Amino acid sequence: QNKYPKHFLAHFLFSMASQDRPRALRSLDSSVPTYVSFVNKCGRDAAAWWLNFSGDPTSYGIIKPGTALAMNTYITHPWVFRVSDSGAKLLANMKEVYFPEATDFQDGEPVFLQVMITPPVYSLQEYCLMLIRRLVKKRDYSKLDITASLKKDLHELPDLQRELTCLNTAFQAMD
Repeated sequence: QNKYPKHFLAHFLFSMASQDRPRALRSLDSSVPTYVSFVNKCGRDAAAWWLNFSGDPTSYGIIKPGTALAMNTYITHPWVFRVSDSGAKLLANMKEVYFPEATDFQDGEPVFLQVMITPPVYSLQEYCLMLIRRLVKKRDYSKLDITASLKKDLHELPDLQRELTCLNTAFQAMD
């Protein structure tokens, strides 16, 4: 069973079909504009990242809890979100990578689509690691009475570029 949303796969397959070789998850073109409002519902500062035409994450700043970032974007432009201080994964409309949908117009004006930024269901281990990182200084990790593998995991912070590389590998394997 496929764990990626159909909408996401459609954009990915379109990208793959238009190329001679597998390419990175990236923005394709700027031909179909759309308008979105990224609403931070996660209770923490959320960092917004657009994946540019090379597949590199480009920062669009921080969205404070309870606020929104209105954005003119395009339907083939992927977005990802992370907790700004920890790098923990966030979801946009329940998707790890969000591709905007086409916007409706009312009286000639675009209707901004509401996109909810929320935390995923973290595993117990992920949640505990995030909590320990917030409460314990890095220099004191070695003093904790936990297994060596968990101490090692504490030192491996979330890394957006590494996560994007893993996503790209998964998509290229589907080819």
